[in-house]
Amino acid sequence: MPFTFANPDSDRDPLESDPLQGELALLDRAAQGPVAQLWEAPLALVIPRSYLRAPGVEAAREAFARQGCPVWLRMSGGGLVPQGPGILNISLAYVLPRGAASWMEPVYVHLCEVLGDGLRAVGVDTHWQAVEGSFCDGRYNLAWGPADAARKIAGTAQYWRRAPAAIQSADGQRHLVLAHAVLLVTADPGEINARANAFEDAIGSGRHYDPTKVVSVREALGAAATDDRTLDDRTLVARVSDALRDSIARSTPPGH
Repeated sequence: MPFTFANPDSDRDPLESDPLQGELALLDRAAQGPVAQLWEAPLALVIPRSYLRAPGVEAAREAFARQGCPVWLRMSGGGLVPQGPGILNISLAYVLPRGAASWMEPVYVHLCEVLGDGLRAVGVDTHWQAVEGSFCDGRYNLAWGPADAARKIAGTAQYWRRAPAAIQSADGQRHLVLAHAVLLVTADPGEINARANAFEDAIGSGRHYDPTKVVSVREALGAAATDDRTLDDRTLVARVSDALRDSIARSTPPGH
């Protein structure tokens, strides 16, 4: 069953509501079939619920919000993730016959392959690997460059929820999964890492992210000396979005 696309303009307004509500709405829609959404958020940081255990985190969230940078919560684990113009969010949600223990790796591989195919279409070759020193590092980062000097271009995450009774299997093991990626298209690595590090400093976490460990699509295109490197930001984001939509439309979710 192919993906259908949810329109963030009609389903929710990312400028008015936090991403957690959008994730819940997308999971609800996934009960009727695979659904995808591509969207940009306003300037913000997003943290997992585990950060709420840090002393002073609520005071830091309030201070950042007053400065025009709200700090939202998300359902998946991992670490802090910057959001804002030039950062493209890709969310895929669908039903699987069993939970994360059986399907976590295929879900990550599918997401990375979809992203990789879309980026290849605009002239950026990627692979997945951990990139030590990058924000929200993980085994299934999408990375650009040789393995020993790779830079993170996208981060990935998952969230799982048991499927509702109306579509549940006889063994009760059917689940909904949200596979999510954050892709740096035109965002400046120095600026987003400075913002992330400022929040980590504010809560005294001891974590620090290296801006040289991440790269944007624009920077990768510039290094490859392609014609796309001269596009303005909005045109480049649109071109990358179109390539990813085409890749998602041609893909089949795991287990389907």
